[in-house]
Amino acid sequence: MIAAIGLAVGSAVCFAFGAALQQRAARREPQHGTADPRLLIRLLRRRSWLLGKLPDLTGTLLQALALRFGPLTLIQPLLITAMFLAIPLEAALDHRRPHPRDITAVAVCVLGLTAFLGAARPRAGVAQPSMMGWLGVALIGSALVGICLLLAHRATGALRGTLLGIASGLLYAGTASLLKTVAERVAHDPLSTLVDWHLYALAVVGFASVALNQNAFQNGPLAAPLTSITLVDPVASIVIGVTAFHETLSVGGLRLLVEVPAVLAMGFGIWLASTRSTGREGYEGG
Repeated sequence: MIAAIGLAVGSAVCFAFGAALQQRAARREPQHGTADPRLLIRLLRRRSWLLGKLPDLTGTLLQALALRFGPLTLIQPLLITAMFLAIPLEAALDHRRPHPRDITAVAVCVLGLTAFLGAARPRAGVAQPSMMGWLGVALIGSALVGICLLLAHRATGALRGTLLGIASGLLYAGTASLLKTVAERVAHDPLSTLVDWHLYALAVVGFASVALNQNAFQNGPLAAPLTSITLVDPVASIVIGVTAFHETLSVGGLRLLVEVPAVLAMGFGIWLASTRSTGREGYEGG
């Protein structure tokens, strides 16, 4: 379990560098519509964006190894450490100080999720969900992503970035779930993975999450989409872990005194990030 935690933290560091570099490249492109694939096509021609994908791919590899040795309900929430690094990295690239509201939003979300995990104590379940389990994840996840996209179509600025971030976070949770299954199959029978539907579903959902993520990065400061993505991803992963992978959480009794305020704190953090004025792209302090 210690190895899994170390791999997850290493993955988070890589994702932080990747997010800061990719967001910087995405903001330089013309504004595109919600889930417009042309943005990703344009970014594929940008050297700075491709440079940002290198730590991203490294993070994905470390994430796959971590999911091989640890439960989904533990590994995905550990990726919130990326939020600590990505916000100051974005500010450093823009030659400014991080905005206090961004730092506050990140800190509230991280503390809330950390408190929740400490009280809930996630434990591993089955290695492979049933087909009905996957069907439930696909139907509910698709509905929620669709709602976010519809709302984002009418929104602007940080709110639009937050809604697209929520949708991206849901897709990333699905990607992580499929990645965990594929990693398990590769460890036991690599050749059979090539004819397994999980691998191709992973490719489709993974591509959709990356494309939507870039649209989210175009709207508002990095904290708005990143807070949503990095919080919704582990929360959705916890739900998938409990329902599809039959992982267990300790919920109830005195633990609720910690868990309920923790959930409220996470919601407050998302609201704080989504409502920051985008009139100033940076914060100079003073």
